[in-house]
Amino acid sequence: MTPGNHGLPYGANSSRPMRLEDENAMHVFWQPFLLNGCFLMYILRENRSSCNGAAHKRMKISELFAQKQPVVSFEVFPPKPESPFETVLEAVEALHNLKPAFISVTYGAGGSTQNKTLELAQHIKEAYGIEALAHLTCITNSPDATEKILDEIEARGLENILALRGDPPKDWNNAVYKVHATDLVKRIANRKKFFIAGAAYPEGHPEAASPQEDLQHLKEKVDAGAGLLITQIAFDNDYLKGFREGVARAGITVPITAGIMPVFSASQITHICNLCGATLPPQLVAMLDKYSHNQDALQSAGIEYACRQINDLVAAGFEGIHIYTMNKPLLARAILSGTNLR
Repeated sequence: MTPGNHGLPYGANSSRPMRLEDENAMHVFWQPFLLNGCFLMYILRENRSSCNGAAHKRMKISELFAQKQPVVSFEVFPPKPESPFETVLEAVEALHNLKPAFISVTYGAGGSTQNKTLELAQHIKEAYGIEALAHLTCITNSPDATEKILDEIEARGLENILALRGDPPKDWNNAVYKVHATDLVKRIANRKKFFIAGAAYPEGHPEAASPQEDLQHLKEKVDAGAGLLITQIAFDNDYLKGFREGVARAGITVPITAGIMPVFSASQITHICNLCGATLPPQLVAMLDKYSHNQDALQSAGIEYACRQINDLVAAGFEGIHIYTMNKPLLARAILSGTNLR
């Protein structure tokens, strides 16, 4: 049976299959997806009750890795500057029901979503009691500007930062600073108030001259104060496993959480790979070719592929799994239901 062509109803008067973009259409519905050659059916129930005032405490993410493994976390992105904040709240509410250990919130190129990043991170922590990891970049910020942002992060009660160099927007005409993520890590660490995470590149940073040079810079970042490494997207677990071996040889001992993005659009995955340099393994290329004209089938196959990746990584002892949700709660829920994470 071809994934996606199941014709199973998701509503009383409809026989078309559920799509991920329909995720906010109903509160209770059936969700089919293909896993290991057969369709799994389960009921998704969204808890729409208000979570305002949820109990929360100050916590550094390092405590989560000390408590249990693997640590399951999500990434979300704030709305674009021209979009209302409410556009992302429903997705975040649905994601919190999946009980992630923490949720990271991205930071637009050049800080274009800075205010909404911090507002959303604070909302996640205060409304749902889930620890938030605020992304912060430095390439377009002066040292004084960075200090002011850190002041705001502290004032909002946030204790966890993912320190990144970042990239300027395409139309950026202001100053670009010659800094690296390690410089930002050092600046944050000087305050002695935040837990710092850093990015890692299983296939090597695109600007590094060699894998060895990249590992050297990664070691410098950890020595400067990064206590967790979150990997860039990787679709081939051999790269992730080889990277972890290289990290160990370099004397890096902080936890590594593997970044996983399920494939749900051929154009989306091609664009992302062009940006970050991730390799598409032959089996994934074949999947994209096979289902390029069947969006439902591609979504089901993409979820199955991500589930296989995650189960293999968990079996290999990875400390964490970080799911790039693209603000799609159904996608994240399907992955958790199809893996050993829950």
